Amino acid sequence: MARGTKRLWTNEEKRSICFQTTAPGVSVAQVARRYAVNANLIFKWLRDARYAPDPVAVPFSSEEARFLPVEIVAETRSALTAPATENHIEIDLAGGHRMRISGSYDPEALARLIRGLSA
Repeated sequence: MARGTKRLWTNEEKRSICFQTTAPGVSVAQVARRYAVNANLIFKWLRDARYAPDPVAVPFSSEEARFLPVEIVAETRSALTAPATENHIEIDLAGGHRMRISGSYDPEALARLIRGLSA
C-alpha cells in the first residue's frame, strides 16, 4: 500500500484550524475530519503557543453560563384528567432526545443529571 505525501500546513492554516475548535458545540474530532488530519495533531498544535487560540478572541468559555431556548406550551390535558399537584417537566436534549419528569424531584439531582447528559 502506497503512503500519501506528507501535508505541510502553514502557520496561518494551523492557527485557523485551532481557532475552529473553540466554536460552541464543535469538537476537535469534527475539525480533524473536516481537514482529513488526525485529531492528535490538532491537540499538539493547541499545546503550542504559536497556534493556540487567543483566549480574548474566543467567543466564550465552556465554563461560562449560557442561556438556552425555552418554550412554554399550553397544557393540552383537561383539568379533570390531571391532578393539580402533579409536577411535570419536559426537556428536549441535543440529538432529538426528550427527557420527561413527572412527580416530585430533587432540583439539584436534576441539574447534575442534565449537566452529565450535555457533557
